[in-house]
Amino acid sequence: MMEEEELEFVEELEAVLQLTPEVQLAIEQVFPSQDPLDRADFNAVEYINTLFPTEQSLANIDEVVNKIRLKIRRLDDNIRTVVRGQTNVGQDGRQALEEAQKAIQQLFGKIKDIKDKAEKSEQMVKEITRDIKQLDHAKRHLTTSITTLNHLHMLAGGVDSLEAMTRRRQYGEVANLLQGVMNVLEHFHKYMGIPQIRQLSERVKAAQTELGQQILADFEEAFPSQGTKRPGGPSNVLRDACLVANILDPRIKQEIIKKFIKQHLSEYLVLFQENQDVAWLDKIDRRYAWIKRQLVDYEEKYGRMFPREWYMTERIAVEFCHVTRTELAKIMRTRAKEIEVKLLLFAIQRTTNFEGFLAKRFSGCTLTDGTLKKLESPPASTNPFLEDEPASEVEELATEKGDLDQPKKPKAPDNPFHGIVSKCFEPHLYVYIESQDKNLGELIDRFVADFKAQGPPKPNTDEGGAVLPSCADLFVYYKKCMVQCSQLSTGEPMIALTTIFQKYLREYAWKILSGNLPKTTTSSGGLTISSLLKEKEGSEVAKFTLEELCLICSILSTAEYCLATTQQLEEKLKEKVDVSLIERINLTGEMDTFSTVISSSIQLLVQDLDAACDPALTAMSKMQWQNVEHVGDQSPYVTSVILHIKQNVPIIRDNLASTRKYFTQFCIKFANSFIPKFITHLFKCKPISMVGAEQLLLDTHSLKMVLLDLPSIGSQVVRKAPASYTKIVVKGMTRAEMILKVVMAPHEPLVVFVDNYIKLLTDCNTETFQKILDMKGLKRSEQSSMLELLRQRLPTPPSGTEASSSLSLMAPTPEQESSRIRKLEKLIKKRL
Repeated sequence: MMEEEELEFVEELEAVLQLTPEVQLAIEQVFPSQDPLDRADFNAVEYINTLFPTEQSLANIDEVVNKIRLKIRRLDDNIRTVVRGQTNVGQDGRQALEEAQKAIQQLFGKIKDIKDKAEKSEQMVKEITRDIKQLDHAKRHLTTSITTLNHLHMLAGGVDSLEAMTRRRQYGEVANLLQGVMNVLEHFHKYMGIPQIRQLSERVKAAQTELGQQILADFEEAFPSQGTKRPGGPSNVLRDACLVANILDPRIKQEIIKKFIKQHLSEYLVLFQENQDVAWLDKIDRRYAWIKRQLVDYEEKYGRMFPREWYMTERIAVEFCHVTRTELAKIMRTRAKEIEVKLLLFAIQRTTNFEGFLAKRFSGCTLTDGTLKKLESPPASTNPFLEDEPASEVEELATEKGDLDQPKKPKAPDNPFHGIVSKCFEPHLYVYIESQDKNLGELIDRFVADFKAQGPPKPNTDEGGAVLPSCADLFVYYKKCMVQCSQLSTGEPMIALTTIFQKYLREYAWKILSGNLPKTTTSSGGLTISSLLKEKEGSEVAKFTLEELCLICSILSTAEYCLATTQQLEEKLKEKVDVSLIERINLTGEMDTFSTVISSSIQLLVQDLDAACDPALTAMSKMQWQNVEHVGDQSPYVTSVILHIKQNVPIIRDNLASTRKYFTQFCIKFANSFIPKFITHLFKCKPISMVGAEQLLLDTHSLKMVLLDLPSIGSQVVRKAPASYTKIVVKGMTRAEMILKVVMAPHEPLVVFVDNYIKLLTDCNTETFQKILDMKGLKRSEQSSMLELLRQRLPTPPSGTEASSSLSLMAPTPEQESSRIRKLEKLIKKRL
């Protein structure tokens, strides 16, 4: 029973001493220990087994027990010490708290004493400075009162003097006095509630009103609206009155300026009435001559009467421009049917010259409310279309149409007076646009007639294919029209002119370029088999003459020039037109038209050379290749093809020297056309003997070398052919060589022959395979089994043994075949 009770006690103790993992981990961190007794998972049985692993170790049991008892006593002593130490902790804490509270009470008392002393000190300072503040306020109020009384005295005296001087028209003294009175009156705005001050303010306003009316009356008297006589010179009274008007309500100044300018231009309205002869466009010079004389007259008589900051000379000129624009617009609407292009351009030229004169003479501040835009020179352009622009295209064209004065310098791009008069001509620019439409139509007709009369350009291989002169003439005229129209207007007329440009660019492409391309002829003449084999001369296929080839190259070069220049024209038009209209400028369709002419020209050159080679290829396919007994030099048909290439290509290359990229396109297109046609005719060569296949292989290699040298054939300067062209030739002609190598191989054993075909031709298929079998002269019964074998072997690549078999096939065992291959190699080396 005792043992059971002890076990229960131990279990209860273990349950009480069981700590959570977090607590246990914290204890281990604070008190790290390697003693097994300190571990949370301590096991007494394992610990005893560790102490007494064997029976012999039990001999030391007493010693171990003593050590454990000693350790227990030490632990008990430590626990007892700690427990006793904690009994006095609560009492010490209470004592420390009481001492802290006493210290806080003492500190609070000291703070209260300091606050009381500070309040007493502040009260003492206020009592000391109270009298000083009163004195300061009194001094400030006294100063303000004295200043206000002085201002009041000045205001009262000034108002009296102002009224007296106004009655005596002493405007010089009034100008200075009025400004001073206005400044003094500003100090009394906060005292307007005082009746006397308000009365003085009303007297000042009444004096200002009276001054304004009096000055206007004086100007009306000096410059009556009705009447033509003017004073002989400036009046000092009026000059001083203008100084007073600067101080008065701005409306007084505007009224003076308006009446003076109206009176000054009254004579102009009478002289240039709509029903007068001098009012029409042909005498527009007289309008500008009249205002120039008036401006000189004004400077002499009234230049000192008005203040400089009124810009009276410029205001007179600006008002003249507005009146002139209105009058010209009215008379042009009335007599619209009488407006001709020459007359319109003359009027515009003289008007733009006058606007340029104004820009040089005046700043334009009256147009921009006193804020001037900084005139900047236009940025230098790299557009070739902009080079060497004439000073004024309007003047140049007008000079061509009549004897006019020497054109003046063009106006600056930021001329503030640009369009101030010439804007009235914009609604009538349709006359100019229609004229340009007619002129361009006549120009195109003249180009067509000149081309028919002069014929195609003469061959000139030294300088390359020449651009047709008419092309340069057309774009020079375009450039002239564009600059001219942009000086007249940058709005809808520019869009209308662009439409005209588009129309005649297309007409030029159709009538001059496409319309003069030589037509291909379908001649039945050509090389016969007998003539080809005998290498006869004189029986050649119908082809373009030297002149026709040069003409095609010249048209191609012209189309390229037109394409590049049209792109520059589009960019320039977008620069000239208003920003809101830029999207409506689009010459893409015209550029596509010239690209089409270029493609057609290249295609004609390719077709001509291709057609010249057709009889030779036909002769190749009709030769009896099974009867060839020995391999010789290249066949006659190869010589014929090379002859045609050497005749055509140097001419084309020299005439396209300025457009190398299009010559490269010609070479690529010819290779893409000739090589597939050669392979097609190669399949027609059936049946072929072993010797015949060797001869064809030699011919194919010769053609391959000629095609690789095609871009520089017949040239003293040898250039490396473009990589894109070389790739096409190598790929196409290598396929032809592989076809012939398959034809040369023995068709037995079948498996080796089929595998060799699959290996040599990467694009192998049953159709090509059957054509090769036809070339070998095999019967249909033999072909069927071989075709079936090919279909079986196509999906999977040849195995290693089959590959080695196909490689061994290339080294024939028969002595006769070996000698033929060696002979073929010698001939190829000799040709190289």
